[in-house]
This record gives sequence, C-alpha cells and structure tokens, in this order.
Amino acid sequence: MIRVRKIHASGAWPENLQGDPADRITLDREDRHRRRAVLTGEGGLSFLLDEPGAVLLRHGDGLELEDGRIVEVLAEPEDLVEIAADNAGHLVRIAWHLGNRHLPTQLMGETLRIRRDHVIEDMVRKLGGRLTPVSAPFDPEGGAYGLGQTHGHDHPHDHGHGNGHGNGHGHGHGHAHKHHHHGHSHD
Repeated sequence: MIRVRKIHASGAWPENLQGDPADRITLDREDRHRRRAVLTGEGGLSFLLDEPGAVLLRHGDGLELEDGRIVEVLAEPEDLVEIAADNAGHLVRIAWHLGNRHLPTQLMGETLRIRRDHVIEDMVRKLGGRLTPVSAPFDPEGGAYGLGQTHGHDHPHDHGHGNGHGNGHGHGHGHAHKHHHHGHSHD
C-alpha cells in the first residue's frame, strides 16, 4: 500500500505540488488526530498514514504520497458556536474561561469557535458573549506547547522518517504530569 511520505502544512505546499490534488479526504477533528491509519480519499485513493507519534492534521494540509501525489485534508463541518464580544479585552476574558475548562477553541481573529455545549454557551452568555450557531470546519488551537490535543501537554519536535526526507513539521508527544486548576486536578 502506498504511504504518506511527508505532511505539508496548509498554505505551505511546495510550488511543484500546488494545484489540484490527486484526491481529497474529509475528516472530523478526532479523525484528524492520528498516528497510523489506512485512509481512503473521496476519489477512492487508499493510502497509509504511519507516523512515529500522533499528528494533528489541519484543514488544507497536504499529504504527499511516496509517488509524489498530494491528498488534501479537509475538515468536516461540525455544529459549532461562534463567540463575539464587545472588544478584544472582553474576548480574551471569555477565552481565558474556555481555556480554564480545557475546551478546544478555535481562534478566528475577532471571534472564537467552540463545539455546541449548552452549559458552556450559558456560561459565555453570562460573561456577556454573543453566540451565533454555525456549521463549519473545526480547527482548534493545539495544546499549551504547540500541536496536539488541547488537553494533552504535547511538546513538538522535528524528526525524520528514515527515508532521507524530513517531514518539516513537529509532532507532539505527551508527557504526563499533574496540574491543578481552581479546585480540580488532572493526572
């Protein structure tokens, strides 16, 4: 089976690989956090993603196959809520409360996006945020140290694939440790 040789970040595909991809694959956020999986694109192209550690694929990333073809990663639209506030300081305050609850949050410039959750939406309203339901791709920020799941404490580093080609992006590898947040802890 053909393998992914390299992952190119959205907007950073090499010039010779830009243009129409050989295929596209649409995945939700959980399915875009992978280490090893056989995937099949919308056009039927099957390939193997086999990384040393889990990677977070983002909307628009390009998966370069061993034969040089590119498969574009698309984020599946999800039920989200977009959060607006009166000013940047107010939005930062809301973002702090979301982060304190370890909620995956997408930073959109002047707004934030989170998955629909009536309890959290009520909290945001009480903080003075304005909510707009949307169906859109969800690409939340990585963990506190870069790429990876928001709840994990991943530390990115670059490594090669043993084929003479560096992959050009970091991979998070979790390191367990305890931390405390206002009356609760996480191991």
